Amino acid sequence: MQNPRSSRWFAPWALLPSGWCRDVLMEGDAAGNLVRVVPDTDPGDATRLNGVVIPGVPNVHSHAFQFALAGKAERAGPSRADSFWTWRELMYGFLSDLDPDGIEAIATRLYRAMLARGYTSVGEFHYVHHDVDGRPYADPAETSRRLLRAAETAGIGITLLPVYYEDGGFGGAPAGPRQSRFLHNPDGFGRLLQALAPDFGSRPDRRLGIAPHSLRAVRPDRLTEVLAALNDLDPNAPIHLHIAEQPREVADCLDWCGKRPVELLFDTTAVDSRWCLVHATHLSDEERRAIATCGAVAGLCLTTEANLGDGLFPAESYLAEGGSIGIGSDSHVCVDPAEELRWLENGQRLITGRRTVLADEPGSSVGTGLLQRVCRGGAAALGREIGAIAAGFRADFVVLSDEFESTAEAPATLVDRWIFAPAGIRVVDTVVGGRSRLVN
Repeated sequence: MQNPRSSRWFAPWALLPSGWCRDVLMEGDAAGNLVRVVPDTDPGDATRLNGVVIPGVPNVHSHAFQFALAGKAERAGPSRADSFWTWRELMYGFLSDLDPDGIEAIATRLYRAMLARGYTSVGEFHYVHHDVDGRPYADPAETSRRLLRAAETAGIGITLLPVYYEDGGFGGAPAGPRQSRFLHNPDGFGRLLQALAPDFGSRPDRRLGIAPHSLRAVRPDRLTEVLAALNDLDPNAPIHLHIAEQPREVADCLDWCGKRPVELLFDTTAVDSRWCLVHATHLSDEERRAIATCGAVAGLCLTTEANLGDGLFPAESYLAEGGSIGIGSDSHVCVDPAEELRWLENGQRLITGRRTVLADEPGSSVGTGLLQRVCRGGAAALGREIGAIAAGFRADFVVLSDEFESTAEAPATLVDRWIFAPAGIRVVDTVVGGRSRLVN
């Protein structure tokens, strides 16, 4: 049973867009939005929050069903040449008997796990549309609606991103039989979006976007058609795309058209702040600068990228060029924003031989800076007014506490410890739309 919605909260410390502030009063409305945030004030009759308050973290990239597969693909194959591509075959096999009830049950458990660790919203990159034999369900939006119901049951905000998937490789190569649950043509996909649109309306806890799966699954001309179908519904809706995750993907694209995937995308499509380019691991300098300067968000999934052997995103250079980032849990081998941020910074330390690589400036808290970056970028990627404790934003926030010592005088230190040395640091409450969402 969901806890009732509060309307006034008092935080001894809260991370506002301007930085750390003391004695912060937050007031929300009946719709779950913040209408007033005032630092350096008295609590009055507000609910006192027992810890340091940070914005709820957006999770920009999720394949919910893969939560049930996490940890079950860690045995060496016969050739000992395991990679993303061998993992993908295991994932296809897992889908052979997954039904809508299973999708909903897995997603509900996953979304509750996200809330317990500090995620308050999710971008669900959803591509299991059809039955196990590839035939559409009687309701073509069956599995999409199961994910919406899972999000509502758990109490997490959601940006649903139905996936357009047509091809089995670059240049329109035929899809394989194990991909049949994913496939659409432009007309069918347009009907899916039209069918889903009424489930969103003006609800502040939901947003509808799309996810062309990748340039190996969607030819550039088809991408144009799919974007037109989305624009007919909402010309500002989010667009997410897997890109340049694996060296083989880059090599295959070069073999087909003589261009790298990000280069091809920018040559054929207008990429702007609506876009979240997921992974974007293997970039030329020119591609990296193009993403950084166009307003798109790089959707980084550090624990999944490590698990699959994808590689490390060039974060130091990208952020120095003004690029935006968000984090996602992707295949859910880890469902913890603090660990994603730890991998983000520590990966850069491993390749540079330096510490505090992604700090904003000398003397600044690495953890606070990274948290603020991924909250801003995640909000943009999910197309919702989230990721900040400020009037006009959703009342989505997380309360962190230290089991062993008072941190009332050092909130940035607590956030750094939550990310880099988390023993003893707990998420004691997660509030979404003004309601406490933790399940005791």
